[in-house]
Amino acid sequence: MSGNNNRPVCSYDNTGSVVSGVIAFSCGVILLYWLSILPPPECLIAAIFLFAIGLSGPLPPLAFRVLVLSLALVAGLSWASWHASDRLSAVLPASLERERLSVSGYLCDIPSRGSFNSLRFSFCVTQWHNLPIEIGQDARLPDLLRLSWYGHGGDQLPGDRLRMEVVLKRPHGALNPVGFRYEDWLFRQGFRATGSVRNVQGEPTVRCLLHCQYRSLHISLHNWTLKQFGHARHFALISSLLIGHRGHMEKEHWDVLKATGTIHLVAISGLHLGLVALGAGFVARRLLLCLPARSLTDRSQRRIIFFSVITCSLIYALAAGFTVPTRRALIMVFAGGWLLLMSRQAPVWQSLLTALAAVLLLDPFAPLDQGFWLSFTAVAVLIAVFSARLSGTGFVKGLAVAQIAVFGGLWPILEILGQGQPLVGLQANLVAIPWVSLIVMPLLVMGGLVTAVVPGAGDLFVPLFDCALSVLWYCLSWLAEWDVPGITASLPEIAGWAFLTITLVVMPFAIFRLVAALVGVFWLVYPGAPAGENPYLAEPELRVWDVGQGLSVLVRHKHEVLVYDTGPAVPGVFSAAESVLLPNLEAEGIQRIDTLVVSHADNDHAGGVKELARQITIGRVVSGEPASVGEMLDGMPVQDCEQPVQRLGDLVIEYWQGDGATEGNDASCVVRILHPESGIEWLLPGDITDQMEARYLADLSVSEESGEAASRMLVAPHHGSKTSSSEAWVRVLKPDWVIYTAGYRHRYGHPHPTVTARYDEIGAVSLNTACSGSLVMTVVDNQLVLKEARNGSPFWIGGSGLARDQCKIP
Repeated sequence: MSGNNNRPVCSYDNTGSVVSGVIAFSCGVILLYWLSILPPPECLIAAIFLFAIGLSGPLPPLAFRVLVLSLALVAGLSWASWHASDRLSAVLPASLERERLSVSGYLCDIPSRGSFNSLRFSFCVTQWHNLPIEIGQDARLPDLLRLSWYGHGGDQLPGDRLRMEVVLKRPHGALNPVGFRYEDWLFRQGFRATGSVRNVQGEPTVRCLLHCQYRSLHISLHNWTLKQFGHARHFALISSLLIGHRGHMEKEHWDVLKATGTIHLVAISGLHLGLVALGAGFVARRLLLCLPARSLTDRSQRRIIFFSVITCSLIYALAAGFTVPTRRALIMVFAGGWLLLMSRQAPVWQSLLTALAAVLLLDPFAPLDQGFWLSFTAVAVLIAVFSARLSGTGFVKGLAVAQIAVFGGLWPILEILGQGQPLVGLQANLVAIPWVSLIVMPLLVMGGLVTAVVPGAGDLFVPLFDCALSVLWYCLSWLAEWDVPGITASLPEIAGWAFLTITLVVMPFAIFRLVAALVGVFWLVYPGAPAGENPYLAEPELRVWDVGQGLSVLVRHKHEVLVYDTGPAVPGVFSAAESVLLPNLEAEGIQRIDTLVVSHADNDHAGGVKELARQITIGRVVSGEPASVGEMLDGMPVQDCEQPVQRLGDLVIEYWQGDGATEGNDASCVVRILHPESGIEWLLPGDITDQMEARYLADLSVSEESGEAASRMLVAPHHGSKTSSSEAWVRVLKPDWVIYTAGYRHRYGHPHPTVTARYDEIGAVSLNTACSGSLVMTVVDNQLVLKEARNGSPFWIGGSGLARDQCKIP
């Protein structure tokens, strides 16, 4: 009787709970990178403690599973938060920025040639020398730096253990809604300061532990590879595929790989490690067959093969620099090898989840990598496709099925990540992947091993390497020249296409595939939104993009778009048009610029104009230096700044240029934008100096328009230079907001303190894109609403104590 009165104890599905917990833990790690602040550690600890107490007693199955999921989710969030907090705790004090500092340490990667004839490398700091007294002994300074040695691109550093004098600044980069963010990359890689080298000398007394010794060996391996194969015509590809060093790649290489969607071929990842693993498994199996029958049990043979696969994969990963993608691929090879070779009776999906959890456990920063999402999505697609097929496939058919499925499955992910998906990529990968897998990689690995054993064998293998890689490069170059239109579609359309693509290769019956194909064709030909028409915007909007030391502004209302200036560009290195303007225009659905105004021909205002004109339709171009800008555009018609008043939606656009100014800063085309209903005014003066400011004010007083604005937003002339923003200019215009578009800690020192003091005296609200990031101004109910990008930025960019949080306008 007493047993019947006891509370029933429920049995739980342990396997299901473990799988659910793994998923929840992974979601917790990923969740952190959607937050703008780090969760307080005491709250996370309290939550874990409460959930653990809740699980200590008997529970109904549903409550048990909810608590397990909650505990795992908070555990994942706590794990990632702890690592992120630890990384952010290494801070370069603001007082040390732009100061000459002395550090000792060792090279953390292979130096490579960079822009402006520089030598770029990562540096692991072991000691800081001669720090100011105010920097306490307990201060945690950065231990990983990203450095450039300007003017020494062709030189070699005096060893791998060094003492250097450097000038540093905190992590900082352009902050815009979409596009590449340098600060994301720096945080992901662990760099807590960047800078330049002023003096360097060897320092053999630096203590060299395991990590230092490995890095030294990897640099020695690169030097050996350069000596053995450096005279090869395709050495850049050999170095990328053999030791994972892409520093010898030129812009032409990247252009071809990007155009054909084959960049992944030169990034050591799952494909390369998978090939090494397959080769190692094949060789180990053939050697085991040479042993007498029954000398080893089947289980022992599997263990030997598994050990061989992991050992060879680890050696290749170490030779390839043991980078983040390589480590992730190694974990996935380990999980896949354990499943296949150790006869684990577990669903293949559980192995994928195990690999996912292992990657996030060992590297909680992995969700910041695009490769993380692409690799796991690709594997998931392949599992879904081949596990759903009832019959096997031959090699050729299987390869085609895999490529089509991955092409369609990765399409939405690439769109979300802001990457293009070239249509020619499908054909390029159908050719390149088998060639690299069956010819190039085996040849490179075999050639490298033989050359390491047999001196002088490199001269025999170089022609073979060049022959195999020439075939690959000829095909890719040929495909890159195809005039194939890019894929432009909304995310729901792309998701639908991805579903249809996977369905086509998964469905077992031909009739179902035919139906799916017909639906796809109908979708393709069905007329959508008119091509070239911009989305409708109900409220007037002006965006000042963060392009560093430069300027670019977007003005929109209804369907009409005006862009003022295109930001800076350094050929082969950086283009604001490519990195900022085009991704953000695409994100807004803008397909046409009605008017492009290039204030003048200086690089920081017109650097990206050619790239912008090549990528998007432009109605007309207006400039203060039409001849110079026309040359940049290869003869495209450019109108001068003497333009009539223009309507852009409900906005009024006025143009002005000083008489006699034909070149240089004073030739800047000044644009005044007015919203008549609210009286809000924006003034974009380019780089005019105080002399031209006086002429503008004189013309303004004659037209009696200086007092019309109910509120005025001014972009400071010439980024706040002391040659502009005269006292009369500031006093007469009396702006409510002034925006400086200057680079962070730039050598020009913009904005100048005397200029900022003038605007402060009249009570103007000062903003700097170096601090705020991009700015969005919208007229809502005849009021100006202003948003700074840093207010919605992730915790590693806008967090307390970081560069943007402590950024101040002088």
